[in-house]
Amino acid sequence: MEKPKVYYLFVYGSLLSGFKSPAYEYLSRYFKLVAPAKIRGRLYDMGDYPAAIPATTDEFIKGELYIIKNDPEFSYAMGQLDDYEGTTVEPGESQLYYRELTDVYHDNIVTKAWVYWYNGDTTGKPIVSSGDILQYHQQKNN
Repeated sequence: MEKPKVYYLFVYGSLLSGFKSPAYEYLSRYFKLVAPAKIRGRLYDMGDYPAAIPATTDEFIKGELYIIKNDPEFSYAMGQLDDYEGTTVEPGESQLYYRELTDVYHDNIVTKAWVYWYNGDTTGKPIVSSGDILQYHQQKNN
């Protein structure tokens, strides 16, 4: 029996609706917002972008849960996002992020969704203790 496919995606950085970036415009073409959500993890400020690292403790990253609008487009849409997130690399390049399934908490339920975890070193980088990159940038810029 074939496993059911997971058509959900959790985002926490430039793909958030609040950033209004070209990447979000792409995302919203293929995915529909389900709800604000959170995942277990630690968020870092890497300077130009945030980096999420999985955690087993009660640390959470705030973001948004999306679902694909048209199931047959899922592989294509995720392939484009994989490229944007640096999971697909050329020989000699290092993979910036990797994609895996994680538990997403929203509306008092848990949903499995894809997330992009950071694949590099966060040593010495500031922790976004609120887990909310939009709030963090607002406070940083004021």
